[in-house]
Amino acid sequence: MAEDGGGIGIIDGVDDAAATFAAVRPRLFGIAYRMMGTVADAEDLVQEAWLRWQTYDRASVREPAAFLATTVTRLAINELQSARVRRETYIGPWLPEPVDTSADPLLGAERGEALEFAVLTLLEKLSPTERAAYVLREAFDYPYAQIAQIIQATEASARQLVSRARKHLAEERRVREVGTSEKRRMLEAFLEAAQSGDMVELEKLFTADIISYSDGGGLARASRIPVRTRTVVAKYLRAFANRFWEGTVHIVESNGEPAAVLVRDNAVVAFVTVDATADGIRRLLWVLNPQKLARIPVPA
Repeated sequence: MAEDGGGIGIIDGVDDAAATFAAVRPRLFGIAYRMMGTVADAEDLVQEAWLRWQTYDRASVREPAAFLATTVTRLAINELQSARVRRETYIGPWLPEPVDTSADPLLGAERGEALEFAVLTLLEKLSPTERAAYVLREAFDYPYAQIAQIIQATEASARQLVSRARKHLAEERRVREVGTSEKRRMLEAFLEAAQSGDMVELEKLFTADIISYSDGGGLARASRIPVRTRTVVAKYLRAFANRFWEGTVHIVESNGEPAAVLVRDNAVVAFVTVDATADGIRRLLWVLNPQKLARIPVPA
């Protein structure tokens, strides 16, 4: 009987650990995804945090949510340092992996900051520690004292890291952004002009300094260098209009904002979103790498 009682205690402990972890898992995934930019990497970090939580002396942890957030953030900082080395050899531009947020099944974040596709792309230019501080503050509203503990820095340093990250992003996005409804309108207008190869309409929609980034990862046909300027991007789109758009185009919600997917043979083969300002579309962001499209559901 004593042995049975001990076994039950172990099972209860595991169940309690699992319940505690499940309650904070959406936030852990939200942190990890914003840090890494891909679902697979985020899931790996969350799984590693779970393994560590299982074997840790949980009785010594006063605040499990804070402990687990610290664990996944530090894992992300370390992993991002090695991931950047891998991305240096990536074929063509590297873009984040889009996520379906129409039902928000995994991200579960209280706030949508640091989730937009264009912002995630810009976060790649921050150091891992800067990125962590920015994500924790802007997306999850952690107090600076707690951010300092998580990233193992002083509170003053944490404030400086967040301030530096904000400044860098502000410099990159120094023009006024548009709201969701206007972004959707511009996306729809772009899709209509792109599918018809209408250069005049495309040029009207673009800012003079527009840049088009295409992430094929060497697994799909895509430009391996960014395409720049209004006229060049319009000509580029017109050149492949006849063959590229075969299939059906759907407007979806991805990363909390409107985007479009191209479906062919019941599979998503392309994703595109726009970074739009009051002056027009300044960035086109294409994901063509099939590994980054595999988790996007085919619209009904």
